[in-house]
Amino acid sequence: MANVSPETVKETRLAGGKRMAAVRRDVDPNTAYPLEDAVDMIKERAKAKFDETIEIAMNLGVDPKHADQLVRGVCTLPHGSGRTLRVAVFARGAKAEEAQAAGADVVGAEELVQEVQNGTINFDRCIATPDMMGLVGRLGKVLGPRGLMPNPRVGTVTMDVAEAVKASKGGSVEFRTHKDGVIHAGVGKASFSKEALVENVRAYVDAVVKARPTGAKGQYIKKVSISSTMGPGIKLDAASIVPGAAS
Repeated sequence: MANVSPETVKETRLAGGKRMAAVRRDVDPNTAYPLEDAVDMIKERAKAKFDETIEIAMNLGVDPKHADQLVRGVCTLPHGSGRTLRVAVFARGAKAEEAQAAGADVVGAEELVQEVQNGTINFDRCIATPDMMGLVGRLGKVLGPRGLMPNPRVGTVTMDVAEAVKASKGGSVEFRTHKDGVIHAGVGKASFSKEALVENVRAYVDAVVKARPTGAKGQYIKKVSISSTMGPGIKLDAASIVPGAAS
């Protein structure tokens, strides 16, 4: 930015402000829109020069500080996420060969553990066979904060590594509540058809509803909204996604 004039910076900011004003036009932040209408609005406003990601955010009536209120699971989006994931598998022998045949990007055992310990993390999803967890457990401080630690609850600690790799490559999305009780994920791209986005959103919300923890009391789903990468958030009518979802 050192060689950019103040006038250019001002013009860029003004252009950005006008663009945001345009995409927010006719979007009432206090209105909860039916899912189909909201998807139409999002797609109409996704005008960036790249294929914007469509994201969902859900505010849940839980306190993740309590173990019995933690929401965690995995959802296989029927139309995929539109994102290409690099998948790593910790396995040996025949299981390592299965992972490679299924399309895993990185496969290894002790040598892969060493690479990660040295700071090389060239993957977005991590899978491990149960016998490898003694080794992988050493990586908790590295993989945990990045949300990459394998976990049997989301199907990433398994002997069926081929199916786990295919699911990851095919559009499975992990979800977990943050400390503020919010979960979010990408559920497609702006280039997806309306029907595909609607089905992906329904599948995701349904998975979250089914993952309701035993400790959750009262209203479970407080607020749901969708947005595109460069667009405004649009509040959804939860009942238009899954009947009874807000209860």
